[in-house]
Amino acid sequence: MGDRVGRVGRPATPLPTVVFVLALLASLYGLSLAMMTIPVGTAYAVWTATGATLTVVWGLIQGTEPATWRRIGLLFGIVVCVVGLKLVS
Repeated sequence: MGDRVGRVGRPATPLPTVVFVLALLASLYGLSLAMMTIPVGTAYAVWTATGATLTVVWGLIQGTEPATWRRIGLLFGIVVCVVGLKLVS
């Protein structure tokens, strides 16, 4: 990870920033829609678990996260728990 620290800085183009802001707005909009139909705690749990899972999956795809069976199993567990929360809400 140490070699990546030096590469952090301003993006060469504004595209990554624009994509981030649009994704953030879409995510918050989705959270606000969910909070209209399910309890706030459940909506927040689903929102954070989705973000965490997608972040790790992106890291697995990029090759920056190690793809171990334990890690994949735990991600699957997060997804199952989130679906369970939604079902009992």
